[in-house]
Amino acid sequence: MAITDIPIFSMLRTRMHWNQERQRVLAENVANADTPNFRPRDLVPVDVKQPQPANLTLARTDAHHLAGLPGGTAFPSRRGGYEIRPAGNAVNLEDEMMKVAANQMDYQAATTLYGKSVGLLKTAIGRR
Repeated sequence: MAITDIPIFSMLRTRMHWNQERQRVLAENVANADTPNFRPRDLVPVDVKQPQPANLTLARTDAHHLAGLPGGTAFPSRRGGYEIRPAGNAVNLEDEMMKVAANQMDYQAATTLYGKSVGLLKTAIGRR
C-alpha cells in the first residue's frame, strides 16, 4: 500500500493545497489594496472528504487582458460583502492580515499532523 492511499495523508495533503491556494488569493487581495474598484476574494472552505473539482481557469474576455497563472485553481472562490471605500476598493487590510495569520496557523497544524503521522508509520514498521 502506497502512502498516498492512506486517507489521513490524502486529507492532509488536500488541506495543505487549499491553504497554499488561499494564501495566494489573500496575497492578491493585499497587493490590490489600493487598486480602484477591486473586490477581495476568498476561497470556499474545503471539505477534505469530498473529491475536489477540476482545475478552474480565468477566461480572457479581451486581448488586452493578462493571462492568469498556468494551471488555474482547484478550489472555488467567493466574493464577500465588504464595505467599499470612495475609490471603489473593498479591501480591508486588517481583515486580510487576520485571514493570512489564521491560514498560516492552519497550514502549520496540517504539516505538523502530517509529520507526526509519518513518524507513527515509521515507528510501526521499525525504522525509527
